[in-house]
Amino acid sequence: MAIGFKKKSKRILFLASGRGSNFEKAVETLRKKKLPMEILGLLTDNPKAKAIEIAKKLKIPIYLVSYADFTDKVGYHDAFLQKARELAPDLVVACGYMRILKPEFVKAFAFKILNIHPSLLPAFPGLDAQKQALEYGAKVTGCTVHFIEEGVDTGPVILQKSIEIKPEWGVIELSRAILAEEHKLLPTAIQLFCENKLKIKGRKVEILK
Repeated sequence: MAIGFKKKSKRILFLASGRGSNFEKAVETLRKKKLPMEILGLLTDNPKAKAIEIAKKLKIPIYLVSYADFTDKVGYHDAFLQKARELAPDLVVACGYMRILKPEFVKAFAFKILNIHPSLLPAFPGLDAQKQALEYGAKVTGCTVHFIEEGVDTGPVILQKSIEIKPEWGVIELSRAILAEEHKLLPTAIQLFCENKLKIKGRKVEILK
């Protein structure tokens, strides 16, 4: 049974490695809605990530565990997980985090990690999903918010939005169209989580009323 969302604010940690547009739009949208949430910060592996500048602008704490600082990459993943555990989030949102989360991280936050992916999963998982769709000759693609599990883009689907691919589109045009929908879909999924409206049954995610 879902708990009434007003009883407890959700503590949210964002992960990002790059430009951070989904991070920015999600935070701005969620703040306007005045949801029961606390944004713990941005955890990044990249000291040059544009998401850091966005976090500064939005007055969000920044936590850096730089991948480049570790010759032992196991040590990096251990340190990244340790920092996340210290922050004790109720929800981890991966929005442009460009590394595969290790099984230890996924197990530590089982069914508490959301990811946004630029295709209608299970079609076109992994990198360059927009290019994959165009090269395949797909007529329709889109974006997906899903829970992360140990496989690559294999977790239970929460929300999806389809986009018809126009014949004249290349990767840039398709990516732009998908990103516009991602900016709407991700904060919606986060809101549903914060309101305890997501119930997992096997591979299916039920959205409670």
